[in-house]
Amino acid sequence: MLEPQDNERLSNLCGQFDNHLRQLERRLGVEINNRGHLFHIIGDRDSVEATGRILEELYAMTDDTAVSPEVVHLHLQASGVEELLEEEIPEHVVIRTKRCLIKPRGANQRRYVRQIQRNDVNFGIGPAGTGKTYLAVACAVEALERDQVRRVVLVRPAVEAGENLGFLPGDLAQKVDPYLRPLYDALFEMLGFEKVAKLIERNVIEVAPLAFMRGRTLNDAYIILDEAQNTTIEQMKMFLTRIGYGSTAVITGDVTQIDLPRGKQSGLRHVIDVLKDEEDISFTFFKSRDVVRHPLVGKILDAYEAYEHTSQHD
Repeated sequence: MLEPQDNERLSNLCGQFDNHLRQLERRLGVEINNRGHLFHIIGDRDSVEATGRILEELYAMTDDTAVSPEVVHLHLQASGVEELLEEEIPEHVVIRTKRCLIKPRGANQRRYVRQIQRNDVNFGIGPAGTGKTYLAVACAVEALERDQVRRVVLVRPAVEAGENLGFLPGDLAQKVDPYLRPLYDALFEMLGFEKVAKLIERNVIEVAPLAFMRGRTLNDAYIILDEAQNTTIEQMKMFLTRIGYGSTAVITGDVTQIDLPRGKQSGLRHVIDVLKDEEDISFTFFKSRDVVRHPLVGKILDAYEAYEHTSQHD
């Protein structure tokens, strides 16, 4: 709760279309929701505390300062909060497969891999291009090759971003196949096309639309639920209770890219609050600066952000 309550100061803090809050989300790897002066911040504990402190400091500035994206940027730089949140993770965190040695890039990716190697249930949450799905597949391949699990199960909710699965040919599994392409691409790179095809044929690698998971218990399996932001609360609960003995689950998603029908709450967004304090369950929150695709991707994102700011001020 921000005090004193003043709607003009609150508007100054949030910015047009809440663009100041979105800027903080991107920089600090959190999600910020507010109802008036009451703010709810989702993220790891240190980031949540840091974001709350920054919001209070910026709100105090609104008494005599017009807050702008530039003011927010400079305040974040001066506070040094982003550097403090970057806990140093040892460089030796690696994933070893027969075809290649995969080294996570940056502290956040190393933290993510270390958490996956230590915990049975892991969440990787953040924007596209941060490596959360690729690294999850790499960890699954490593576990399969070391005989730590007997199979790999790839799961995805059948929710589309504007497309309609009903018009695609084939059964539900075949319809979901194109949406699992990032997972397949990573598998092909690490195992080779022919081996992946053989493992799928032998059901060692299984593609399982989320709707097909009900009633199953998966033992000695490595389970990856991708695009988890498009699960409902009931589907997320159902998925998490499928996990059996000797299994590891990695759930990935981006809570800013939800394609569920209006009025349906995301199971991924909900589960963060439900399980955030449970032991043996890890949450890794990626930021926009963790994007590791072509260097131009970062420039493209910056250009879009600058254009949106310019458009809002015109």
